[in-house]
Amino acid sequence: MSLLLVGSTNARVGFHDGMAILRAGGSAIDAVVATIRHVEANPDDHSVGYSGLPNLLGVVELDASIMDGRTLASGAVAAMQGYQDAIDIARVVMEELPHVLVAGAGAEHLAKESGFARKNLLTPEARAMWASRIDDSDEYAAKMRRLAGTLSRDPERPEDAHGTVNVIARDKEGSIASGVSTSGWAWKYPGRVGDSPIVGAGNYADQRYGAATCTGRGEMAQRCCTAHSVVMFMRFELSLQEALQRAAEDLHNLEDPYWGEVNILAIDRHGAHGAVSLVPGRTYIAMTEEETEPIELERRFVFAAR
Repeated sequence: MSLLLVGSTNARVGFHDGMAILRAGGSAIDAVVATIRHVEANPDDHSVGYSGLPNLLGVVELDASIMDGRTLASGAVAAMQGYQDAIDIARVVMEELPHVLVAGAGAEHLAKESGFARKNLLTPEARAMWASRIDDSDEYAAKMRRLAGTLSRDPERPEDAHGTVNVIARDKEGSIASGVSTSGWAWKYPGRVGDSPIVGAGNYADQRYGAATCTGRGEMAQRCCTAHSVVMFMRFELSLQEALQRAAEDLHNLEDPYWGEVNILAIDRHGAHGAVSLVPGRTYIAMTEEETEPIELERRFVFAAR
């Protein structure tokens, strides 16, 4: 089977480690986790892990999920504070607990119990970005409503609203795995959980058909079960591109006053890859065993009049 690693562009910092694992005969799961781990540790990325942008209270909360397309085993953490290694802890949930999703204080307890180091995730740079949007005169709910509409559509700072890393890998056995990690919607209401840790919404892998992951406004992907939809469309014999198109059209049809960008990345069971976006100009990266560097590719823009 040909080796493959695809991901959001911010995953580039971990792609060489992920591909090295695949070339050495390692599993797709190992490659996904190794790749995402680098992004979670990257202080220049304010959408994931350390230095992620915080919630309304100035607290960084992390979400992540991992899925094994061979067995459909899944693990996820949500609204986790104080631990950088969200994708690794999601893997602990998948492999060591009889659960799929552990949230909040429970995820933090599991991280401590599993030997992960506690860390202050809020950097001075991320705090300054957070403070630039905060008006302490508002109640939390009013503040969230005010910020949500502006953040989703601010052309000067599009990264403020939504950001995520996602990676899909295929190993030499043909096994597929997918992973997603994020600090979530910046300035989100405390405890908000997006699509990234929700299996079927932001992440889904079934190697009989393919895998899909999402970035962007998670509430939209949650409502449409977008990642699962892409895979199920392929199950019912739509091509990869047709499946992506149909899922994007479903998102466009949502009535949502905070409608925002969603990006979908997918591979099919044969190892073909593709990606779409609800906004123009977005890209993703892909790497095979023959390539020495990830190749950046354009996501197909799916337009719908609103």
